[in-house]
Amino acid sequence: MAKVGIVVGSIRNNSFSEQLGKNIVELLPEGYEAEFIEIGNLPLYNQDSDQDIPEVYTSFRETVKALDAVVFVTPEHNRSVPAALKNALDVGSRPYGSNVWDGKPALIVSQSPSNLSGFGANHHLRQVLAFLNMPVVQQPEVYIANVHELLGEDGKITNEDTVGFLQSAVDAFVALVKRYEA
Repeated sequence: MAKVGIVVGSIRNNSFSEQLGKNIVELLPEGYEAEFIEIGNLPLYNQDSDQDIPEVYTSFRETVKALDAVVFVTPEHNRSVPAALKNALDVGSRPYGSNVWDGKPALIVSQSPSNLSGFGANHHLRQVLAFLNMPVVQQPEVYIANVHELLGEDGKITNEDTVGFLQSAVDAFVALVKRYEA
C-alpha cells in the first residue's frame, strides 16, 4: 500500500485546490491510500524553533516522513506559491540535514480561476522541490485554468476531458512512485 499525502496550498475551507485534490484522490488506483496533510496550523518557520521545537512541527514532520509520495495542489498567489505552502516546505526541511521531503516522488497541480492557471506557482514550486530532492512528474505538466467553471456545486469536475487529463497525470505520478519504491 502506497501512502500519498495531499498537500493543498490554499488554507481556505473548500478551496478550489481542495476540491481538485479530492477529485485527484478518486483517480488513484487500488493500493494507494491518500491523506490530506494539514498545513494551516503551522506557525511561521523560525530557525529559533530548531532549538525549541513546537509539537505541531514534530507531528507534521512525522506525518510527512511516513508518506511514500506527495501530490501538491495549489493556487497562485502573486505569481508564486501561497505563504502557507512555502512555510510547510520550510518546516519539513529543517533543521538543516533533517529534510522529511527528501526523495519523495511528487505531482504538482496548479489552478486558477484565470487563464494563467497558476503557471508561476507551478514553476516556483518545482524550483523548491528540486532543492528538497523530490523527483517531480515532468509530463504532463498540470495547469488547470478557469477552475471555477470546471467544478460542479458538489465539487466534482464536470468536464470529462479535464478528468481524462488529470487521470493521465495521476498515471504518470503512479509510474514515478513505482520507480522509487523501496
